[in-house]
Amino acid sequence: MEEALEAAELVADSELEGAFTWLLRLLGVLFLLAGLGMWLLTDAGLLVLPALLLLVGVVLLVAPSVLLFLAELT
Repeated sequence: MEEALEAAELVADSELEGAFTWLLRLLGVLFLLAGLGMWLLTDAGLLVLPALLLLVGVVLLVAPSVLLFLAELT
């Protein structure tokens, strides 16, 4: 966790904070769409890969905001 906070502090100190968060959010949306597409457009039901893609997508949407907020608190 300490390494993630240090990386978030490095990004927060640089002037790329906004671009970094939006890039991660865009990747999160792409992962969500890929997971939903695989889950809804296949006949196999809930598979492990679509579930992992959905989980990673949600984490990528939420994690940048949380990490940058924690970096600002320290």
